[in-house]
Amino acid sequence: MVSKINGKLFAEMIIQGAQNLSNHADLVDSLNVYPVPDGDTGTNMNLTMTSGRESVEENLSQHIGELGKTYSKGLLMGARGNSGVILSQLFRGFSKNLEAYDEINAQQLAESFKAGVETAYKAIMKPVEGTILTVARDAADAAMRKVEETEDCIELMTYILEEAEISLENTPNLLPVLKEVGVVDSGGKGLVVVYAGFLKALKGETVSAETAKLDKDSLVNEEHDFHGVINTEDIVYGYCTEMMVRFGKNKKVFDEQTFREDMSTYGDSLLVINDDEIVKVHVHSEKPGDVFNYGQQYGELIKLKVENMREQHRELVKKEQVSQSDAQTPETVETAVIAISMGDGISELFKSMGATHMISGGQTMNPSTEDIVKVIEQSQCKRAIILPNNKNIMMASEQAADIVGAEAVVIPTKSIPQGIAALFNYDESDALEVNKTRMVESLEAVTSGSVTYAVRDTKIDGVEIKKDAFMGLVEDKIVTSNENEFETVKGLLSEMIQDDSEIITMIVGEDANASLTSDIETWLETSYPEIELDQHDGQQPVYQYLFSVE
Repeated sequence: MVSKINGKLFAEMIIQGAQNLSNHADLVDSLNVYPVPDGDTGTNMNLTMTSGRESVEENLSQHIGELGKTYSKGLLMGARGNSGVILSQLFRGFSKNLEAYDEINAQQLAESFKAGVETAYKAIMKPVEGTILTVARDAADAAMRKVEETEDCIELMTYILEEAEISLENTPNLLPVLKEVGVVDSGGKGLVVVYAGFLKALKGETVSAETAKLDKDSLVNEEHDFHGVINTEDIVYGYCTEMMVRFGKNKKVFDEQTFREDMSTYGDSLLVINDDEIVKVHVHSEKPGDVFNYGQQYGELIKLKVENMREQHRELVKKEQVSQSDAQTPETVETAVIAISMGDGISELFKSMGATHMISGGQTMNPSTEDIVKVIEQSQCKRAIILPNNKNIMMASEQAADIVGAEAVVIPTKSIPQGIAALFNYDESDALEVNKTRMVESLEAVTSGSVTYAVRDTKIDGVEIKKDAFMGLVEDKIVTSNENEFETVKGLLSEMIQDDSEIITMIVGEDANASLTSDIETWLETSYPEIELDQHDGQQPVYQYLFSVE
C-alpha cells in the first residue's frame, strides 16, 4: 500500500511514465487517422514528456509542490504539436494543485487529476470529445469516485488506468472519423501509456527501455548522424552503398555468417537484414561495384543505391557553418515576423515577403514552445507576429505568445499557402493590431491543397486509399486518391477551383518530378486559361505539391 506520494516518488512516476511513452511512441503515431507520412502524435507527446522528465531529473526535490512546478515548466517549454500542448496543460493544472503540499495522499492525487482536466479544457478553444481530453476527464471522474472508498494510491491509480482504457476504447463512438478508420484516439492512447508508467512506479517497478524496431532506413540514418564530427578527408569509405538481393535457386547458397564476414572486407558500417527470401545490405564502401558483384553471386539485384558521402559531408559542413554563423548573430528587430517553414525555397519566399525569422518545422517535426520563445527573445523585439503555418503548431505558438515579454500575436495560419497570403498583407509601417486584423482577414480568401502519398490502406471521408497511392487534400480533408500522381493533382484542383478563382499558386516539393510539374503547368494553362499560375520551388519534404487557389 502507498498512502503518501512525496517529490521523490512523484519524480519516479514521471520518469516511468516518460519511458513507457517513449517505448510506445511509434504505436501511438500509427493510430493517427490520416495515412499521410507524418503521423506524429506519439512523437510530439514523447518529446514533450521527455522535456518534463529531463527538467525533473535536473532539479529533484522531496517537496512534491516544488517538483510539480519544475515538471510543469519543462512540459510547457518542450510542448510540441497540439497533443503535446494538451499534455502540458493537463499536467500544468495537475501540478498547480500540488503547490501547497510537501507530499500528497490519495484524495489530493485524485483532486490533482481533476484540476488538470479543468485547466486543459479551459486552454482549448473548441474542445472535441473522443480525444485525449475525454480520456483524461473520464479517468479524473473515476478517480474522484474511487477515492471515496480507498486511501491506497496504488489501488486508486489502478482504477484510473482501467477507466482510462475503457474511455479510450469508447473514443470511436464519440468521434465518427475514428470509427470510420477503425482506430482509437492516438492522443488518448498516449495518455493511457503514461498512466500505465505512473502505476508501475507506484508499485516499485520500472519500465524497461525497449529497443525500438528500426527499419533499414532508420538504421542508415543512425549511421549517418556521426558524420558531422569528422573531417571530409577522414572518411575512409566514401560511398554509402545499399542493395537488396533476391535469392536465386541456382545461385550460391546463402549463409548469413559467411555473407557478413565477406561483406565486412568491403568497408564498414555494415548492416545485413535477412528475411529468408531477400537480404538487405547497407555498407560504407570505397568500391560499390565490388559490393554489387559479390551480391550477384546469391541472386538477382532488385534495388541499388549509391551516395557519395564525401560530397554529402562537404554540403553538411557548409550548411552547419552557415547555421552556426546565423545563431551567433541573431537578427534584432523592433517587430519580429516569425514564420514556421519547411523547405529552403519556402523560407526564401517568406523572407522576400517580410518575414524576419524562420523556424524550421512543419508536418514531420513540430517546433516546441521553447523553440519559438527563444527566437522571439533573441530578436530582442518589442512586438512579434507568429505564423504557425500548420494547425498542429498553433497551440505551441499561442503558448509562446503568452510567455514572452514582447507584445506577441499569432496569425492562425494552418498551411503554407495561408502563411503566404498573410505575409502578402503585412505592412511593417502599420501598428501590430492593424496588421493582425488585415492578415487574419486575408486567410478567408485562400483555399489550401496538398499532394502526398499514403503510408497505409484505409478508407476515410468516403475515399478508398491504398498504401503508396497518392492523395489530394483540401485543407485537412482527403478529397481524392489515385495511384497516378497526375490524376490525383487533377482531381484535387477540380475540387479547389471555383468559377471566380483568379490565382493558383503551386509550390513544388523536393520529391516532385520535373516532367510531371511541366505537365501540370501545361494542363492548367490549357484547362484554365483565365486563371493566373504562380509557381515556386519550395523544396518542402513529404508533400510533392502544395497549392492555393484564390
